[in-house]
Amino acid sequence: MELWNITLINSFFLIGILQDSRSPELVCAAITFLYLVAMASNGLLLLLIATDNRLHVPMYFLLSQLSLMDLLFTSIVAPKTLVDYLCGQNTISFTGCWLQMFLALTVGIAEDILLAFMAYDRYVAIHHPLNYMVLMRPTVCCSMVAISWLLASLSALVYTIYTMHFPFCRNQEIHHLLCEILPLLKLACADTSQYEFMVHTMGVTFLVIPLSAILASYTLVLIAVFHMPSAQGRQKALLTCSSHLTVVGLYYGAAMVMYVLPSAYHIPQQDNIISVFYTIVTPALNPLIYSLRNKDVLGALKKVIGKEPS
Repeated sequence: MELWNITLINSFFLIGILQDSRSPELVCAAITFLYLVAMASNGLLLLLIATDNRLHVPMYFLLSQLSLMDLLFTSIVAPKTLVDYLCGQNTISFTGCWLQMFLALTVGIAEDILLAFMAYDRYVAIHHPLNYMVLMRPTVCCSMVAISWLLASLSALVYTIYTMHFPFCRNQEIHHLLCEILPLLKLACADTSQYEFMVHTMGVTFLVIPLSAILASYTLVLIAVFHMPSAQGRQKALLTCSSHLTVVGLYYGAAMVMYVLPSAYHIPQQDNIISVFYTIVTPALNPLIYSLRNKDVLGALKKVIGKEPS
């Protein structure tokens, strides 16, 4: 109990990529640009899906949730990073760290689960096209989204509470872009080895199970696509699936490095770059990957700007 009284702290210093960079002005400009792109592209995609009746189908409903998650994810990190740099400070309160960790984990885990549901949606669309609207009816889609958010928020709450219960008696500098579990545990003055092992194990579980479901879905999808008699049908199916697989590759590539790679192999500078990638770069790229290669989305955009008749 004495340790808790002596080591109680109420703030941390976030040492992110701007503090580690030799050209912070250039990095700040890049983050600002990517954040604006992420906000504009995800916001526009949400607007198009909400207003165009042709996009009121399960695939685009799930895509709108992905855009919402990306918009929230980047907003949890980028504004504070930019404001701290411009104001010449990089502190975050204990409560602020708690909240940022909880929100980032919630959105990150929810996106992980949602990507698996999106792969299942593509499987149903290609394997059971005649029953697609029945199997992916609104109640099913809403249940998928609700499960993603519920499991994510409960998991994030448990992780956050347990992580923040440790006494922090070392350097208050978190060498990371945001408050994350593993960088924060390095400041704890208690033995966290068992908890780090649990975090690593659960991280692998949360990533491997959805990823296995995605790979299984797309294996079945590819088998069905290559048996399609129409070359145009095969091309359309592959185009839609390739967009989702590109997003999956971007998300899981960064997540594997952060949560599957053992902590002994983590380098602060490398982790900072990866954290920028999955919190700022990926949310900016995802809507562009889907929209630039999707005729339905491009058609809805042309309709909004008046280049296509209603």
